[in-house]
Amino acid sequence: MTSYLLPDEAATLALGAKLGRSLKTGDCVALRGDLGAGKTSLVRGLVQAQLGEVDVPSPTYTLVQSYDLPTYELWHCDLYRLDRPEDAHELGLMDAMLDAVCILEWPDKLGDLLPDTVLDISIQFDGEGRIATLTGWDGRNV
Repeated sequence: MTSYLLPDEAATLALGAKLGRSLKTGDCVALRGDLGAGKTSLVRGLVQAQLGEVDVPSPTYTLVQSYDLPTYELWHCDLYRLDRPEDAHELGLMDAMLDAVCILEWPDKLGDLLPDTVLDISIQFDGEGRIATLTGWDGRNV
């Protein structure tokens, strides 16, 4: 387990950029946190570090936003509106977990379909800032 103090949005963006450098095809990240915790900001930092100042919206209504990054395809998924874990198949998410990098908000909606090899990132409020706690991927640096 590793924790990062995120005093402001710039620190969250920087952690996203750092995370992006450690990812490879087939990786899955479970991103947890309350509304406004900074989940989309973390993904924005990851994407913009590789593509520049592109728009990185929350996938709340579209369920999936995908990005063609230099070394992998990224799927940023918000599973909040997923009715059943099996609906992930209709989204193409199960295939994307093999062929892309998937970052999943509300990962519990996948139930037993969530891979065992997931990196879990929990972002919690801490006064004016946040704390990001990473668990999983023993021996692999982020």
